[in-house]
Amino acid sequence: MRRQFGGADDLRAMQELTQRIWTPESSVHIGDLSWQRYQSTGREAEWPTAIWAENDTTLAWGWVTLPGELMLQVDPARPELAAEVLAWFAEVATSPTLTVTIVDAEKHVSTALETDGYSREERAVFETYMSRDLDDLPEPVVPQGFHLRPCTADDLARRVAVHQAVWHPSRVTEESYANVMRAWPYRADLDWVVEAPDGDFAAQCLIWLDDHNGAGELEPVGTDPRYRGKGLGRAVCLAALHALRAAGAHQAVVYPVIGHPKSVGAVPLYQSLGFRAHARSATWVKRRLTAP
Repeated sequence: MRRQFGGADDLRAMQELTQRIWTPESSVHIGDLSWQRYQSTGREAEWPTAIWAENDTTLAWGWVTLPGELMLQVDPARPELAAEVLAWFAEVATSPTLTVTIVDAEKHVSTALETDGYSREERAVFETYMSRDLDDLPEPVVPQGFHLRPCTADDLARRVAVHQAVWHPSRVTEESYANVMRAWPYRADLDWVVEAPDGDFAAQCLIWLDDHNGAGELEPVGTDPRYRGKGLGRAVCLAALHALRAAGAHQAVVYPVIGHPKSVGAVPLYQSLGFRAHARSATWVKRRLTAP
């Protein structure tokens, strides 16, 4: 039933489960998996990943970031697999502290964590889960000389440059972003930028569409520090949200991080766009006497 991660086909297998059981209270969206897997290169050794499946149906998966952090999903119809994922995590982790992040709605996982000796730990840094319907979207407005548009493969260098400016220091490179652009379910018509008068990209908003659930996730979003204070972040998000609605979605979600210095202002921005918080991440910790 369990197999080790083997590449793009297995990422799709993980996304099959994510999409099949997704609700706005789910811990991850299919876009998270593609973005997190491909935004940087050369990290495979840091990311032990395993999949549990029967008859080509994915029932659970676990993705470790060494030395000791786990992201996982388990089909609520097979809650017993949560214990198997946690046992596997304990085998591959190299840290004496094991950390698992979920959301409160994943009760079948939190039950397994508690049974296995984990304790919930309140932290100053956490993700807040926000959503909005796509009706009554305001129109985007940019200052004179700035231009909103989706980017193309020909824009790769500028697209990477604005991301690096927003998230400095960043592991995103032209090679890794080209991988992102080739990944499912990336769509160029949902990858929006603001082009400044000098031709540089000033702001960015990438949305990942889950067409089965009619929901798009904003990831990542940001404005180059040189251009902040002009309303460009709001404008590029609205332009991307209009494109998302045109693509057939009825809902958008975003997961800003509370308490991280690079995310200051994110929640007020999304609130101004009509997003409302409905869930938050929960961190569970287990401390071993020694690492394996």
